[in-house]
Amino acid sequence: MPRIHFLDVTNRDGVQTARVNLSKFGKTMVNFYLGKLGVTQSEAGFPFLFHEVPYLRANLALAKAGAFENLRLSGWARAVPGDVEASLPLGLEHLNLSISTSDQMIVNKFRGRLDRAAVIEQMAAATRTAKSAGVATVGVNAEDGSRTDAGYLTEFALAAREAGADRVRYCDTIGGDTPWRIRERFAGLAGAVGIPVETHCHNDLGMAVANSVAGALGDLDAGQDAWVNTCVNGIGERAGNADLLSCVLAFRHGFGLDGRVDLGGELDLSWARRFALWAAYAFGQPLPLGQPGVGANAFAHESGIHADGALKDRHNYELYDDETLGPFPHDWAARQGRVVLTGEYGGKAGFRHVLDGLGIELAAGDEDLVFKLVQLTNAATGRPLTDDELRLLAAWPGELAMLYPGQLS
Repeated sequence: MPRIHFLDVTNRDGVQTARVNLSKFGKTMVNFYLGKLGVTQSEAGFPFLFHEVPYLRANLALAKAGAFENLRLSGWARAVPGDVEASLPLGLEHLNLSISTSDQMIVNKFRGRLDRAAVIEQMAAATRTAKSAGVATVGVNAEDGSRTDAGYLTEFALAAREAGADRVRYCDTIGGDTPWRIRERFAGLAGAVGIPVETHCHNDLGMAVANSVAGALGDLDAGQDAWVNTCVNGIGERAGNADLLSCVLAFRHGFGLDGRVDLGGELDLSWARRFALWAAYAFGQPLPLGQPGVGANAFAHESGIHADGALKDRHNYELYDDETLGPFPHDWAARQGRVVLTGEYGGKAGFRHVLDGLGIELAAGDEDLVFKLVQLTNAATGRPLTDDELRLLAAWPGELAMLYPGQLS
């Protein structure tokens, strides 16, 4: 049975969202949570950007040390040979290369610099550059794929496969696709090309999750694995991207999917609440009350008929179990009343007090390094550190010190 894999793009598309920001340590925490959930791959960042290099080096070291479970880290670059060459020194084993394919973009974005033939030529050259350098997997992104006519999209995808691409990403860049249309297009494209077509759906019509599910089913119809792009809490440019948890829940519990869907690997949703609430805190974007699975009202009942039914048997009005999503966090820094915290301007006494209170034990000789990392990460995030953040700092200080080259000597 073909499998469905999740390739989360929070650390690339999500952080591009206007009016929000995430520190490099925050991006590291995203990878930590994705690993705990059992997600296949994280589009971790931009390896050609100078300010991403220390973060990516640190995260590659953390991945090698086992901090992210089995999560694979990938980079994003334009499908330009020069961008690929600039990305190679970090040693990322997975890359996604992006170029616009619709006539709308070719005419009104490239404005004569590229035509259809040149788009394919440049994409193929970039893909060959990555593959010849030993990159293990290359995904090729058809930006604005949903507005690209089927014939040219097939020609583009076949050229990508011929150049060595492992997947083609179909980007519904402006969020205008519909479930029935995207399933048909995915089935046709995946069947014609013979490699997986990856969903990348935006939420401008409120259908990013539905379109992602439908596109993945189109891959399965063609006998191919499906790769689904998501972001935590549906964050993303404009109206957002497909929400990670909503997509997982849809594949697990959507009617008519049982027996048709193999969610590649074991997904551990007991980390779902911690991840969602941490992300809301880190991005400064509170969760809507009705956010699927993790919103404050996701399992709340008031009206008489519903309350009566839920009290008799919760399955009368609940599709999946509250307990499967893990506990609500009760972090040290969120305590009310008298509390001692540790952070940017804290001292050793408060630092030891918090770590002792959380039961965090440091390896011999690590106290000074972890103390400095706590100060630096608190300065970078601009908010009190969570329990999970403190535990990560304590467990992997040597690798995390790579986030701050030249600042810890």
